[in-house]
Order: sequence, then C-alpha cells, then structure tokens
Amino acid sequence: MLLCVLALLPSTWVFTAADDRLRTTADVPRTEVAVVFGAGLWQGEPSPYLARRLDAAAELYRTGRIKVVLVTGDNSREEYDEPDAMRAYLTENGVPDGRIVSDYAGFDTWDSCVRAKKIFGVDRAVLISQGFHIRRAVALCQEAGVESYGIGVQDRHNGTWYYGATRELFAAGKASLDALFEPDPRFLGPEEPGVERALAAAG
Repeated sequence: MLLCVLALLPSTWVFTAADDRLRTTADVPRTEVAVVFGAGLWQGEPSPYLARRLDAAAELYRTGRIKVVLVTGDNSREEYDEPDAMRAYLTENGVPDGRIVSDYAGFDTWDSCVRAKKIFGVDRAVLISQGFHIRRAVALCQEAGVESYGIGVQDRHNGTWYYGATRELFAAGKASLDALFEPDPRFLGPEEPGVERALAAAG
C-alpha cells in the first residue's frame, strides 16, 4: 500500500499544482504570450492533436486575448522541424508571422518551460496542450518561474488519447524530479529577443 501511495504522489502533485489554473479560450485571462507545445508531425504537417492546439492559439489571437505565440518543439534533425510547421499553420490561420516566435529546442515539457523563462524572457503565459498533458505543463512552467494558465483543448477519446493519458502517469514521475532538481535543458544557449521584439511590434 505504501508503494502505491508513493507511486501516485507525482501525479497528485501535478494535479493539485494546476487545479486552479485551468481555463478555456473564452475565459482565460488576457496575457501577452501563449506557449504551444509540439505534438508531432505527419508528413511534415502538424498532427491532428497539434493542429487542435494551434487552432486554440489562433482563436486567442483573433479575440485579442494574446499578442504573441511562442511555438516550442523538436528540431533535433534537419528533416523534422516542428516549430516551422507550427508557424506555417498559424500564419495560414490568421496569425501574422511577426507575432510568432520559434523555440527549436523544446525537446520536452521541462526544457520548453525553462527556455521560455531563461531564453525568451517569458514571465507569464497561457499554455496550450491537450487535457491529459496541460496539468503537467502548468505545474512545470510554474516551477520554472513562468506564471501560467493552461488551456486543455478538446479531442476525441480515441486510442491515441488514452495512450497519452496513460503515459502521463509515468511522465509525472519525471516531472517531479525535474521540479525537484531543476536540471538545465538539453540545450540552453544565449538569450533571444524574439518575444520582446514581437511584443514591441504588437504595441
């Protein structure tokens, strides 16, 4: 019984840390920056799950609830570029290119949160992901120093959704270790002024 309790502690922390910070696209506080986490590409295009996240970001921009979108994802190899695919999708859906900033080294959620704070200077953000992932994203970004609100976009509860939800039970363990030890991202690099410049252009 003790082992079961210990195994569930990380998931409990993730759940409670984000409990009062989940919103919808209609009621999320107006915030300058939204962060969209990568969720895979299909033949170079955003996967359906990623497209739902980007649709939510485009809606927030159209309704004036955000000014800039930070897209963060994997570009660890030349033939796989999540941030550029995300940027292209957003521009096709009404977000000006100058209001989009790309993080090419968002290899996992912790890396994305730390880089948002340390590299791009984001102190407050709306985070956009699927419901099964958004609590972990909020918990980790809070730990990284980014005051965060989360939007969990809706999706059909198919096999992929249930896989993602099950995976979160294990991912919560890594998240708790990241929050405890605060490791540097796989790639940190120099500070980048992209978000600051995009906000200045937005007025």
